[in-house]
Amino acid sequence: MKLGAKDYALKTLNILLLLIVAVVCAYPFYFIIINALSSAKEITKGVYLFPRSFTLLYFQKVFAMPSVLHAALISLARTVAGTALTVFCSALLGYMVTKRTLPFRKAIYRFVIVTMYLSAGLIPWYIVMMSLGLKNNFLLYILPSSVVAFYVVLIKTYIESIPASVEESAEIDGAGTFTVFFRIIVPLCIPILACVTVFCAVNQWNSWVDNFYLVSDPNLTTLQYLLYGLLKSNMAGALTQATAGLALDQAKKVTPQGLQYAMTVVTALPILVVYPVMQRFFIKGIMLGAVKG
Repeated sequence: MKLGAKDYALKTLNILLLLIVAVVCAYPFYFIIINALSSAKEITKGVYLFPRSFTLLYFQKVFAMPSVLHAALISLARTVAGTALTVFCSALLGYMVTKRTLPFRKAIYRFVIVTMYLSAGLIPWYIVMMSLGLKNNFLLYILPSSVVAFYVVLIKTYIESIPASVEESAEIDGAGTFTVFFRIIVPLCIPILACVTVFCAVNQWNSWVDNFYLVSDPNLTTLQYLLYGLLKSNMAGALTQATAGLALDQAKKVTPQGLQYAMTVVTALPILVVYPVMQRFFIKGIMLGAVKG
């Protein structure tokens, strides 16, 4: 099918518009990166396109701060543990509410759905977390989000698209509910589980509000909350840590703005690395050949 001049013009316009949108979305992070790689003198002048006086000094100082590595480990631990627990619990609940033999199945599912529209608010949430003994407790990061209604809906909808004959054939062979779930449902749900995993991991890695309200123990500080502190009120302390042991002329090369840029890159980079890797799991045709005969 031949394209006319108007079609080519429209296609070119669409490409240009998408390129503009892509640049607008990507430039803020690119701006942070090039400033984090530039010297303090150039940062004060303004760096907009390419790094000037290239240096890794700010990244060296960020990783030299003892609180950063510990906070990164806490963030990594909450991301891995929280994501695994959320995916497992949400997938199991999503599967169970598809079973017609489950008592009060519709009531349970509707109760879960209601939580997507109604929220008790910050104060009731704080009181509940305190009553459960989750203040200054690592479990605060993973238990409250073990079941997420949105993920349950996604997984339930996907499971319902699987032909019933797959489960029925397994049950005829003597497979129980959990055997069917782990050996049949989970392998067939890899695309949606991968999608939920990405959503959950990004949310866990970026979360800092729970740390802000319920954690005062510095040993449980997350990387995102540490960045929040650096950007808000603790920049002087961070600058003192970063320049400790340096000569006066070297200390002048480290500025609060440069540390902020470098810290922002460190906190955002893991997600930018993990997301493209997980994207390969978004596959189609997983059901081909699942039902035989």
